[in-house]
Amino acid sequence: MSASATGPAPAKSAAPSPASGPNPAAPVNPRSRVLIASLIGTTIEFYDFYVYATAAVLVFPALFFPSSDPTTALLSSFAVFGAAMVARPIGAAFFGHLGDRLGRKKTLVVSLLTMGIATFLIGVLPTYGSIGWVATAFLVLMRLAQGFALGGEWSGAALVATENAPPGKRALWGTFPQLGAPLGFIIGNGLFLVIAALLPSAAGADPSQPSQAFLSWGWRIPFLFSAVMVAIGLWVRMRLVEAEVFTKTQETKQVRKLPLATVFQHHWKQLILGTFAMLATYVLFYLMTTFSLSYGRTATDAAVPGLGYSYTTFVLMLIFGVVFFAAFTLISGPLADKFGRRKTLAWITAGIFVFGLVWVPLIGLGTLGVVLWLVLGFTLMGLTFGPMGALLPEMFPTSVRYTGSGISYNVSSVLGAAVAPFIAVALWDAGDGSPWLVGVYLSAMAVLTFVALLCSKETKDVQLEAGESPA
Repeated sequence: MSASATGPAPAKSAAPSPASGPNPAAPVNPRSRVLIASLIGTTIEFYDFYVYATAAVLVFPALFFPSSDPTTALLSSFAVFGAAMVARPIGAAFFGHLGDRLGRKKTLVVSLLTMGIATFLIGVLPTYGSIGWVATAFLVLMRLAQGFALGGEWSGAALVATENAPPGKRALWGTFPQLGAPLGFIIGNGLFLVIAALLPSAAGADPSQPSQAFLSWGWRIPFLFSAVMVAIGLWVRMRLVEAEVFTKTQETKQVRKLPLATVFQHHWKQLILGTFAMLATYVLFYLMTTFSLSYGRTATDAAVPGLGYSYTTFVLMLIFGVVFFAAFTLISGPLADKFGRRKTLAWITAGIFVFGLVWVPLIGLGTLGVVLWLVLGFTLMGLTFGPMGALLPEMFPTSVRYTGSGISYNVSSVLGAAVAPFIAVALWDAGDGSPWLVGVYLSAMAVLTFVALLCSKETKDVQLEAGESPA
């Protein structure tokens, strides 16, 4: 690498021997503290994010986006959901700058506080019926704050795990921040499920719709509960110390003044490849969660017919599928450590391509087919999501790792997730109630990811040392 305008090029440092341990004088994070800190933060962040995603389907179309056309109201709610994805790369750049300049620990505390405050405030917002469009504007603002915070959360948590991991186990340790996604989904939707069960609809009401009490105040509880989870997360993260690989970067004066400029000037290829390597993962996940919740609940006689399950029934089916997501996220780590990130992800991406093509035949088998569709989709999601916790950080040197991995991850969220629910609803409508076009869309995104993986280098044996990355 040539010297950049943002600072002198760092000297190459020798790769540490696998047998060498950390500096005895340096404070070391216990394994349990690293894994819990990387897990609990992303669990809270994804919980907050999915609580909105669930509310975007269940209550926000009626409370914040009133319209004579239910499809228009749903699309408006999804549009705000996607707007937060646009804020995520901005958050990645901001928190990445802090993380690469000041350290991972401080940055993770700030991102967690930002997400928690935004989520809590959504829980106390007046609705459109009370203050009109101002309520919608405040909801959009808080949603953007959520996306901004999540943009800085993931990469920091992934770095806490991978920069503290022992030799040969980086992908396994990198699955712990990834595990926060299914756990956050289960906790968030499980809480919604309990509240909906305690606030049943009146006799004769449509069982696929939330009760009046739920629409009035019950939906606020999951947002307010976020404050408790954030307090726990902050307590855990405040006890962390910086990884030795980052402190060495500080000691050797390799910290960049403008990490973002360095990334775009010298690591643009890694940015592009990392972004598209995550594309199919994001499209699959948001189709299996946000879109599927709408598709599963929509009445069969609606303008755009769905499966017609009640809210309780379909959320239970979703949670059952997400259990496989969690299990195979952990399984993917040892696979990626043994066979390599690139080879493992290439095979899984091929599976996602096939899954997109068999989507409709599976659903056509009835309830058993729908459950199989959810199980297969979430299994593939775990297998493709898990190794990303190691792959993206390994693509960048320590001095810009927070910024580089965060931007790749979050730009992919714009391309893969911000528009995925919106496009899916449009394709669902175009398919006259059949989601076959949605499956084709997923398969097309899998092709792009497969090409990115073929153009990438294997990073399994890359040393996360101070200085420039050999990747």
